[in-house]
Amino acid sequence: MRVTIVRKAHFNAAHRLHNPNWSDEKNREVFGLCNSPNFHGHNYQLEVSVSGEVDQETGYLIDLKELKEIIKHEVEDRFDHKNLNLDTEEFKTLMPSTENMAFVIHGLISSRLGESYKVGIRLWETERNSVIYPPIH
Repeated sequence: MRVTIVRKAHFNAAHRLHNPNWSDEKNREVFGLCNSPNFHGHNYQLEVSVSGEVDQETGYLIDLKELKEIIKHEVEDRFDHKNLNLDTEEFKTLMPSTENMAFVIHGLISSRLGESYKVGIRLWETERNSVIYPPIH
């Protein structure tokens, strides 16, 4: 039997959207307030979905305590209360847009779970804006 489980988490982080190849004027035009040289922050909400086959012996797809620890180690400990541009290796050269963040988080969690699970990420930047990776077709 195949199922999908979802675990929610949250973290707070600051970032600046800025393309160093563009003029300051173009950066302000494209990114608006998100281009503030003093950065700005979000209270990110994260949903991690994991799909796969239920283990017949345990009745679990995955032990939720294990998934909780993976999310804590790979996402919360790494990004919570950090300036993504300055404090994280992942975003020193990669624009910390919500789209790129969802992609990076997907890679971090997928690498820990292995190929027997299909991982999906939904990252909410605000209560109105979220990104889903991989995309739903």
